[in-house]
Amino acid sequence: MTWRGPVCRCGPRAQYGRPVNATHPRIQQVVDALAERGVVDEVVRVLPDSARTAREAADALGTEVGAIANSLVFASGGEPVLILTSGAHQVDTALVAAIHDLLPLERADPDFVRAATGQVIGGVAPIGHPAPLRTFVDLALRDHEVVWAAAGHPHAVFATSFDQLVEITGGTPTEVG
Repeated sequence: MTWRGPVCRCGPRAQYGRPVNATHPRIQQVVDALAERGVVDEVVRVLPDSARTAREAADALGTEVGAIANSLVFASGGEPVLILTSGAHQVDTALVAAIHDLLPLERADPDFVRAATGQVIGGVAPIGHPAPLRTFVDLALRDHEVVWAAAGHPHAVFATSFDQLVEITGGTPTEVG
């Protein structure tokens, strides 16, 4: 299902309920990161309720849970690894580590996530981090014309496509489980 409701275009005059430049600074960081990558026409929505889980986001957007890109941070040898996975399934960490010759992937704790991304769990965006993260993008997301990802805050999401998600993150498309 494609979102057909009110939208917010990225940029200083973008609006969805309130101007983007008046929103939380983490959301603005994501908007700025999108603009730095030449993405100025993507849909950003500030949701009235939290979208910390793929199910919450899908329900709020009226879309399939598989169209939600979960941003999951793992530690591999102490280094952060970001896996953008379809909300429809879980990551097989052993599979991803084996395919990409990584040290074992361990789920990161909230402090590690915040240090690596500058964002809190439930609002981790694929971009807008203090430093680039090694990123893998679930091939299952290509099955959806519109993919929704967190925009730096548990109440904010933006619309993208699989191809654009790979491009803006510099991510590697992969099977994740």
